[in-house]
Amino acid sequence: MSQTPDSAVRTYIEQHRAAFLDELAEWLRIPSVSAQPDHAPDVRRSADWLAAKLKETGFPTAEVWPTPGAPAVFAEWPSDDPEAPTVLVYGHHDVQPAAREDGWDSEPFDPVVREGRLYARGAADDKGQVFFHTLGVRAHLATTGRTTPAINLKLLIEGEEESGSPHFRTLVEEHAERLAADAVIVSDTGMWSEDTPTVCTGMRGLAECEVHLYGPDQDVHSGSFGGAVPNPATAAARLVAALHDEHARVAIPGFYDGVVDLTDRERELFAELPFDEQQWLRTAKSYATHGEAGHTTLERIWARPTAEVNGIGGGYQGPGSKTIIPSSAMVKLSFRLVAGQDPDHIEKAVRAWVAEQVPAGIRCEITFSGATRPCLTPLDHPALQSVVRAMGRAFERPVRFTREGGSGPAADLQDVLGAPVLFLGISVPSDGWHAPNEKVELALLLKGVETTAYLWGDLAASWRHAP
Repeated sequence: MSQTPDSAVRTYIEQHRAAFLDELAEWLRIPSVSAQPDHAPDVRRSADWLAAKLKETGFPTAEVWPTPGAPAVFAEWPSDDPEAPTVLVYGHHDVQPAAREDGWDSEPFDPVVREGRLYARGAADDKGQVFFHTLGVRAHLATTGRTTPAINLKLLIEGEEESGSPHFRTLVEEHAERLAADAVIVSDTGMWSEDTPTVCTGMRGLAECEVHLYGPDQDVHSGSFGGAVPNPATAAARLVAALHDEHARVAIPGFYDGVVDLTDRERELFAELPFDEQQWLRTAKSYATHGEAGHTTLERIWARPTAEVNGIGGGYQGPGSKTIIPSSAMVKLSFRLVAGQDPDHIEKAVRAWVAEQVPAGIRCEITFSGATRPCLTPLDHPALQSVVRAMGRAFERPVRFTREGGSGPAADLQDVLGAPVLFLGISVPSDGWHAPNEKVELALLLKGVETTAYLWGDLAASWRHAP
């Protein structure tokens, strides 16, 4: 596979660096806060701005797709190679709320550069990481002499990610034919550190529920009735206590059905990362690690399923005492899921388990919210190997592997489109997503540009030979 000289790509990027950053700053000035209704016109303005900029970049198709909430942007640039694979890039153009009084050193929607860092809401999450694809594809074309990308390139840039993506799956289902792709690349993620470039290979899924327990029809006197009628607060406490066994494994029968265990190679790759557990604990604002026996901290947060108590309540909560048997109690539970687990199966297992735990005389209601499926890319997948090679060229050092302990809408793309999901991001933990003084390291942002400039040619050359 012939390669574009890296020096040519870097020269092109440097020549267009200033204009690229000016355009990004223009976009960052639009306060596209999807969670705040007053900013709905700004979110629409952000979508319109991006669609126009993508057309200016060269995409022959760039459309704003409405939803019942905030709009998304779709763009497409077909390759002139009939055998080229199709890649869909996902990101989002909405941002978290931000105000100067939250602790910002400058206005959050007035971008400023200080010491090689661009500060603004959305600089890293996620406008900066979306926008590097525009200069990346231009560098790819300019340095290869192509007039179209080496792959069929599509973009889907959501407008509601920071509001929980309530309409995203429906949007993908409605447009599944136009979004069809051989691989999905998510640029809404990060790296281990500035010195350790990494590629994420998986994201956990999520299932959530509320358990409401009802006993007497009203609060009753604990002296007259205590010890003689069931107490829903006690039932809630017993339910929570039974959630894990003595090895911190989830005790719900069937919970681990289908779990794809880590391979020895994956464990070795996790161990290669420069993980400082004490530093991690400081970040976690905690004083000890805890979790499923037989697994490291990174394995627990990236590759093992969990059950967590997010809230528990019932009975009198005010000052002093009120000697009652409360009429009700509640528990909020969340389950992080890994590859091989099915949210529908988990819901059935949880419902059956709760029914077994609840004593006679306690009425139980369980409500599940919408679930997110896990996603995992095999280490030997040809598209993943292309991402690793392209990133390695850009950063000029070995690329390590991580997973993501959280959950996101990427799994909907995998589920609906049936395409593997890969992650390409250049943000680092110090970028402060959702926090005051969010920033992006300019050197890393340009490495993202460079990575995509190499990626499309590599992917096209290797994919056609993939089994």
